[in-house]
Amino acid sequence: MIEVQEVLSSSLYAQQLKKLYHVGNVLGLPQDVLESLSIPERVLQVKISIKGDDGKIKTFLGWRSQHNSALGPYKGGVRYHPNVTQDEVIALSMIMTWKNSLLLLPYGGGKGGIKLEPRKLSKRELEEVSRKYVESINKYVGSEIDIPAPDVNTDSQVMAWFVDQYIKTTGKIDFASFTGKPIDLGGLAVREYSTGLGVATITKRASEKLLDGLNDKTVVIQGFGNLSYYAAVFLSQMGAKITGISDSKGAIYNPNGIDVQKVKEYKDKNGSVSEYPDAKKMTNDELLIQDCDILIPGAIENVITKYNAPKVKAKLIVEGANGPLTADADDVMKQRGVPVIPDILANSGGVVGSYIEWANNRMGQIMEEDEAKKLIISRMEKAFDEMYKEYNKLGDQDFRTSAMAIAVERVIKAMKARGGN
Repeated sequence: MIEVQEVLSSSLYAQQLKKLYHVGNVLGLPQDVLESLSIPERVLQVKISIKGDDGKIKTFLGWRSQHNSALGPYKGGVRYHPNVTQDEVIALSMIMTWKNSLLLLPYGGGKGGIKLEPRKLSKRELEEVSRKYVESINKYVGSEIDIPAPDVNTDSQVMAWFVDQYIKTTGKIDFASFTGKPIDLGGLAVREYSTGLGVATITKRASEKLLDGLNDKTVVIQGFGNLSYYAAVFLSQMGAKITGISDSKGAIYNPNGIDVQKVKEYKDKNGSVSEYPDAKKMTNDELLIQDCDILIPGAIENVITKYNAPKVKAKLIVEGANGPLTADADDVMKQRGVPVIPDILANSGGVVGSYIEWANNRMGQIMEEDEAKKLIISRMEKAFDEMYKEYNKLGDQDFRTSAMAIAVERVIKAMKARGGN
């Protein structure tokens, strides 16, 4: 039996280690193997200094964590956020390793981030920061080494700056080095909505297995960024009723249903959903405990803890965000009999979309949008069915443990086959 030292920190990395070691206990993995999986293969820290529009020097810290490459080149997004830390980036790169493994993608796990508030920078300043970040890490990325993609507060424009700077710095015409690019630079339209499509696909599949289908089920979604918006759109098309939505400024709830497109139009015009007139206004924390059949925490990590988990009324939780439930919250939900579909499966539509874009770039742009969409749905459904089979096989375990068991074992087998440590 593996004993994990008590981790006092509530950081995302600490939570991921708890989850990894729990899976290790279930699988009977040796301590040395788990220690190896706990530590990233490489972590880059870079200092980025630019001359601001006010003439003053602005300095930022950036990171790129490359967790494991047993299954292939590292793959994962780059986020821009004032609260980004090295610890968080390492944790997210670990999550990407399990996600790519579970979805049978030929990748290891990577993640990047720059500690900044994008809204406080001009477009010129943001472009210069982006280009200098790529200049700093160019030796360690590329289509056969590490393929970054969009994440929190980054988009196709940032990826365009990334790939352009990479080509200028290295002299390699390699558009497959970054994914989530504009269509004119080898991107795919499906990449914009692939994460939301994946969340909706998994929610539908889980509802068919664990509830009595998705039709007319009430769904509360915390968040209204790209992922949550498209998840809400696709779930509405699949027959679900969206009853709650939120953003960083507040949440809205209407048990009779919310028109997703009207809320989107309102947010685009007013900057937030929080004052939308046809729903009850509340906080994000309050939204998590409203009556609903399905809860999708799709904003940030660690929002459901041992303190609010007993108050959650949903019959099914689907993790849209990375790490929205702490390890303690997992335990509470298991005791209560509330199934949780883990992030490494539920929100992996984005990386499947990135994989299709990467492969399409390398093949010479031969993929059509409808074909790409079908591939995402097929790959997500196959992974869910495999997780569900493992869940029934393990017996007294939850879905996260079942999904991670598949992913971790694949990585370990690849490491052993390659003769690495």
